[in-house]
Amino acid sequence: MENEKMGTSDLKDDNHDGIDRRGFLECMAWAGTGVLWMMSGGILKSYGMSQMIDKTTGGIKKGLIVPKSDFSFVQISDSHIGFNKAANPDVTGTLQATIAKINAMPTAPKFILHTGDLSHLAQADQFDTLEQSLKSVKTDKIFYVPGEHDLTDNGKLYLERYGKATKGDGWYSFDSNGVHFIGLVNALVQVDGGLGVLGNDQLKWLEDDLKRYSNSTPIVVFAHIPLWAVYPQWGWGTKDSEQALTLLRRFGSVSVLNGHIHQTIQKIEGNITFHTAMSTAFPQPAPGSAPSPGPMKVPAEKLRSVLGLTDVNYVEHNHTLAITDSPLMEAGAQ
Repeated sequence: MENEKMGTSDLKDDNHDGIDRRGFLECMAWAGTGVLWMMSGGILKSYGMSQMIDKTTGGIKKGLIVPKSDFSFVQISDSHIGFNKAANPDVTGTLQATIAKINAMPTAPKFILHTGDLSHLAQADQFDTLEQSLKSVKTDKIFYVPGEHDLTDNGKLYLERYGKATKGDGWYSFDSNGVHFIGLVNALVQVDGGLGVLGNDQLKWLEDDLKRYSNSTPIVVFAHIPLWAVYPQWGWGTKDSEQALTLLRRFGSVSVLNGHIHQTIQKIEGNITFHTAMSTAFPQPAPGSAPSPGPMKVPAEKLRSVLGLTDVNYVEHNHTLAITDSPLMEAGAQ
C-alpha cells in the first residue's frame, strides 16, 4: 500500500512581505512548527502542535484532548539559527515560540529529536544561541542529527559539540520504551544536485546495529534529508537510501522522520512510513512549484498553513507500529 499527503502543495512563492517582526512572532506563536509523537499500545501518532495553541490567549485550549500514551517525544527541525533574511528576520524568536509550546504541553515529552540544520552556517555563535535557547525546554534529553548547513566545515564543530557518543560522522542508535531509534547522517556528502549520501561505512554499521533486534521491534529512523525520492531534481532524496531501506524491510514497522524540505509530506510503502517535518525558521516551495528551492516570504495570514501541521492522515497497519496524524482538539471542542 502506498499513500502520500502534502501539507503545502497549494502554495506559491509570494513576494509580498507585509510582516513586521512583532506580527510575525505573534502569528508564529499561534501557528507552531513542532510535531508531537505519542506511542500508545504499539501505535505511533503524530499531532500538529499548531492545534495546541489558542490564537487569543497563547495558552492551551480549553477542552484539549490528549490521549494517554506509553511515552511521547517531539520532533523539531531546520531551526537555521543565524539566518536573518526577509523570510524570517528572527529565527531565534520563532524557535523560542516553538519551545514555549513544548513547555505548555500537559505532559513533558521524554525527549526531543532535532532533524538537522540546527545552524545556518555552522558557526560557534550560532550553535551557542541554539544551545542557550534549548536550555529552557522541558524534556529529559535532546538528540540531534546534522543537516548540510551544520557541516560547512566538514562537520568538525558539529561533532565536537554533538558527536562525542556517536560513530563515524555522527550516526548512532538508542532504545526507548521498546522502540529502537536510529540517527543517520546523510548530509555530509551530497551528489547529483544535492542528493544525500549515507555511504558504505554507515550502511555497514546499520546492518550490524539491526542484527540484535527481532522483526517485531518497532524502528524509528531519523535523518535530515528524506530517505525517499521526494523531488530528486532539487536534491530532495538520498542516493543510496534503498540499501538502508532494504535492511529495514524485515521489520514489522518502520517510521522514518526527516527535515530538510521545510514542509509536511507523508509517504507509506508497505511497512515503512516516511514523514518530513516543517521548519521552525521558514517555509520552502512545494516540489516543482518554483524554479528552485529556498526560503519563501509569505504574508502573516499564510503562516498557519506553511508552518503548522494541519493535515490529517490515518493508515491502518496489521503490524505493531503505525503512524496517524490527528488534531489535538476534537471538532467542536472549546
